[in-house]
Amino acid sequence: MARRKREKKRRPSFGMPKGIVLLATPEGWRHTVLTVEGGMLCGRLADVPLDAGPAEARAAAAAMVAGLSHDFHEERVDVTWDPPRDPGSWTAQVTVAAAPPNLWLNDKRT
Repeated sequence: MARRKREKKRRPSFGMPKGIVLLATPEGWRHTVLTVEGGMLCGRLADVPLDAGPAEARAAAAAMVAGLSHDFHEERVDVTWDPPRDPGSWTAQVTVAAAPPNLWLNDKRT
């Protein structure tokens, strides 16, 4: 009987985020992360209480997306929330953060 070589499990790929939709529901705060590749990641915001305000929920969603971007793409991102159109619903744009300037290039030492 031949044995198969065991393959190391790889982390699931997660596309680069481009947007967030945040909804207040009676069951808690729900999110959808939209990716550049056309994928979506949906779920409940973990560790955010049901009675948390919109500012706390937006901060948690932005932190989640920043963490995913760092872990999967090694990129820093900026999250910009749009003005709310409907009560209980928020959207945000996610962009790659500008790289910090290289301080050595600006150094005047000789």
